[in-house]
Amino acid sequence: MTPEAKTLLDSIRDLAPSISARGAEIDAGRRLPLDLLAQLKDAGCFRMFVPKSHGGLDVDFPTSMEMIEALAAANGSAGWVVMIGCETPMLLALLSREHFDRLYANGPDVIIGGAFAPRGTAEMVDGGYRVGGRWGFASGCQHSDWLFGNCIVTEKGQARAGAIPGAPEARAMMFAPSKAQIIDTWSVNGLRGTGSHDIAVENLAVPADDTFDIFVGRSSIAGPSMAEPLLYAALHIGAVAIGIAARAVAEIVALASSNKQRLYASTSIAESPLFQYRVGHADTSLRAARILLRNHADAVWSSAVAGNPISVEGRAPVMGAITWAVQTCAATVDTCYKAGGGTSPYDSSSLQRCMRDIQTLTQHAAVAESWLATAGASVLGRSRGFSA
Repeated sequence: MTPEAKTLLDSIRDLAPSISARGAEIDAGRRLPLDLLAQLKDAGCFRMFVPKSHGGLDVDFPTSMEMIEALAAANGSAGWVVMIGCETPMLLALLSREHFDRLYANGPDVIIGGAFAPRGTAEMVDGGYRVGGRWGFASGCQHSDWLFGNCIVTEKGQARAGAIPGAPEARAMMFAPSKAQIIDTWSVNGLRGTGSHDIAVENLAVPADDTFDIFVGRSSIAGPSMAEPLLYAALHIGAVAIGIAARAVAEIVALASSNKQRLYASTSIAESPLFQYRVGHADTSLRAARILLRNHADAVWSSAVAGNPISVEGRAPVMGAITWAVQTCAATVDTCYKAGGGTSPYDSSSLQRCMRDIQTLTQHAAVAESWLATAGASVLGRSRGFSA
């Protein structure tokens, strides 16, 4: 771990108690408070992967897993928002090097938000594209410096063939927030503070230089931090889940330390064999999920450092492991929630927030159950490729 990375990790841990204390405020506002965003930005959270040549910290990926977990343990939404924002340079590196340099010319704290699903259309015109579409789940769109929406590329109204056989060409269109409409849709059960509203544009001219290929694009910036943007993003989602589950375990241990007794029980819950079993099961499950996830993060990073891209077949076990880890975290939170008894359902209970947040996270496409089917097909020698 570099000195810069250690400083950032220490800053995150210092901020964690104050972030945790603002959970109700974050949920009610459905976004992170602006002063909290400023604190996270000042600490360096959004420049962790920016190259040092551009004023960033260039943190190694395994250390970033610790950082995202620590933030998510303080508050799931905070962990998610930083996760999305810190990955900005990985996407912007899919632009030309000259364009990347221009975007970071005024400082390293650039944030982009948008959506990977190709819900828009981009008709080819002279110099670029004419774009229209609406995209959901644009986390952090209200504080982003840039927005993007992935589109199916069309020519004379017909979808163009893509690099992947049988699939149309898809390309992400980047635009200033002032050119888009943010549609207030984020009234949800969990991860309420992520501000993941819909964004939309209509008949928008986007220069070709402001577009990139999310799935098969090549980075214009050398180095391991930019080598595996899709796997890094999925592993980070797993780190958020680990953080939420770690918070749930910590909460149930704290509840036991308060000498709480069940109604009609003669002893504290900490003396109950059933409660002890549940805590032991939750803690063991959490540690297993964390170790598996970290092992894969270390392996992906080591391959990137060595300059060996992960093959299509090699991605299947990683995605399967992430999905299993998230499912295990969801079960761990459920165990803690049940162990909390009558205190768990209240809005004032952090266990309730953990339950809402983890269940919402499990709905993300990057951790769909089908990834385990893909991993299973790989084990059986029947590769399904890198798709859900």
